[in-house]
Amino acid sequence: MSRIGKKSITIPEGVSITVGKDNVITVKGKQGELKQAIDRDITVEIKDGHVHFTRPTDQIRHRAMHGLYRALIANLVKGVTEGYVRKLELIGVGFKAANQGNVLDLALGYSHNIIFEIPKELKVGTAQEKGQNPIITLEGIDKQLIGQVAAKLRSLRKPEPYKGKGVRYMGEVVRKKAGKAAGK
Repeated sequence: MSRIGKKSITIPEGVSITVGKDNVITVKGKQGELKQAIDRDITVEIKDGHVHFTRPTDQIRHRAMHGLYRALIANLVKGVTEGYVRKLELIGVGFKAANQGNVLDLALGYSHNIIFEIPKELKVGTAQEKGQNPIITLEGIDKQLIGQVAAKLRSLRKPEPYKGKGVRYMGEVVRKKAGKAAGK
């Protein structure tokens, strides 16, 4: 039995979970509303303030989906109650970030600035203090969307292994390589 799939999800105060037709689960909370389609083989039970997931057999496919859908719904519940925040750091001389609404203007060492439009479901903020690296903050309720946008921003200039310059997640550790001189 999947250890994650066996755990039930406790429904917090102010959150409502409904299972609609075609096994679409809707989670509503103070931050907003999210939906997730669930495979028809996985059954969902909502009782006594808990959500339980069960699978029909021990096939590999059913075992894999059992824990997956439980984790996805748990992420939706956390998203509508607390929300998610992801921070990115720009490391490099002359690297800058500015935003107007949901349009991000990035100077990442290329010959031109990169204009990046953030989806309307997310809030974006930029901060640049003297002596500190510029920071981009993404906020929203959908964990998957925040991760996808953050990964796309990081891919615009990945951290390089020699000096560590580029866009990286806050707290990410980049392993640096020794240069040519270290070989002698």
